[in-house]
Amino acid sequence: MAKNDARRGELGDHAVAVLAREGARGLTHRAIDRAAEVPTGTTSNYFPDREAIIAAILERIGIRLAPSNSEEAGIGEAGRAGFASYMNALVGRLTSDRDAAIALFELRLEATRRPAVHDALAHWARSGLDADVAFHRQQGLPGDREHVVLFHYAITGLILDQLTVPIDPATEVSTTIARLVDGLLPER
Repeated sequence: MAKNDARRGELGDHAVAVLAREGARGLTHRAIDRAAEVPTGTTSNYFPDREAIIAAILERIGIRLAPSNSEEAGIGEAGRAGFASYMNALVGRLTSDRDAAIALFELRLEATRRPAVHDALAHWARSGLDADVAFHRQQGLPGDREHVVLFHYAITGLILDQLTVPIDPATEVSTTIARLVDGLLPER
């Protein structure tokens, strides 16, 4: 297996784009080679099988959708307003990297058909949830693990809505998030 980490990352990013654009059926070594404009067979040198491609996609999505230090530092306050600010930044991040967000939805759908994808995605998602809960506690944000889980459910639906066909395009995302925060978080 090839060791060029920069090339590996580039191919992983192209795999994300192929998955977002073509769906799981279109995700092949050749499709990634074409998207990356590299010689046929290059992708298979880095990712010998589909499981390795999926692992690379999850790694790249995690990197691309991770919060920046300034975003985490920008919470400013520990109450509902700080939580709403962070949720707005999260939704902005997810909707601005459409390929990564759509690829993640594609993987969720593929997980219903392929146990290997299910297992890889479940591990990745649950590790991410644990990190989110730890961050939530570290920042002193209101609520507990159950509230973070509820926000994951709500934000996942909101992102899907924003990336596809918004059911209420007249309502600002920040307004929706403010309503979610008011409805889901306990009073302090």
